Amino acid sequence: MATAVLLAAALDRLVAEPPARAHPVAWIGRAITRVDRRWTRPRLVGVAVAVLLPLSAAGLVGAGVAVAERAHPAVAAVAAGLVLFSATSRRLLLDTARGVTAASDADLDAARTDLRALAGRDASTLSAAEVRSAAVESAAENLADGLVAPLAAFALVAPLSLPLAAAGATWVKTVNTLDSVLGYRSKPVGWASARLDDAVMWLPARASAVLVAVAAGRPGSLVAARREARAPASPNSGWPMATLAVVLGVRLEKPGHYALDGGKGLPSVDDARRGVRVVGRAGLLAFGVAACLPPGVRAWF
Repeated sequence: MATAVLLAAALDRLVAEPPARAHPVAWIGRAITRVDRRWTRPRLVGVAVAVLLPLSAAGLVGAGVAVAERAHPAVAAVAAGLVLFSATSRRLLLDTARGVTAASDADLDAARTDLRALAGRDASTLSAAEVRSAAVESAAENLADGLVAPLAAFALVAPLSLPLAAAGATWVKTVNTLDSVLGYRSKPVGWASARLDDAVMWLPARASAVLVAVAAGRPGSLVAARREARAPASPNSGWPMATLAVVLGVRLEKPGHYALDGGKGLPSVDDARRGVRVVGRAGLLAFGVAACLPPGVRAWF
């Protein structure tokens, strides 16, 4: 298991993301867009998609790693590491957040445009500080969605079976991708995907808050963050975001939706850069914990 996790971490550091044409998440996204249309019974279709698409993706990936395992355990470890690399993201998230932060002080229009890669909100009227807030919020939230959730699924199941671990990471990533594409109030077909994602992300979001607090050397920040974490409508996203707000001593705000009062003002450029660094350390900590998870964890099952 450690080999697969370390390989995924190394590839994330060196490559950041697989090429778009070969990225399994891009393939999944294209499959989901075929469902993103009007249906006579959208909720029924949504339930079927939320159940069948993640299971199908996980089954295909698990079968592929199982074939590799028959060839040699080392081949299976490499295959599982490649799957985990494809299902997780750290460096690209950090690079994008850094770019938006830098542009917010030099070219606000460019920062607003680049923010679309991080946050699904209208940035056309956001101030520079609000753009930085959005970048910091997204870095914290995507730590949970894009790294901790699939990594946790992989690490907890790997002591039992590498094929199952790869399938678990793929299942979680597919659930999250479904929510990202369909999980909006304006899309009834995404209702089941959104509810499933809420359930799947409950523990990873809170684990991510712990990782942020530990990475910042401020474990006590979780107490204050608990008061703010309920401000967003999501039952999960507020946890890592509120913890990062408290750690930085700033207010993170989505105008008209929520404000996380970790401090008196919105983040400066230096605050935002520090926030991205904290998220980066939290991501490395997540990889480290996963790689060091003892084989005895199989007893939990």
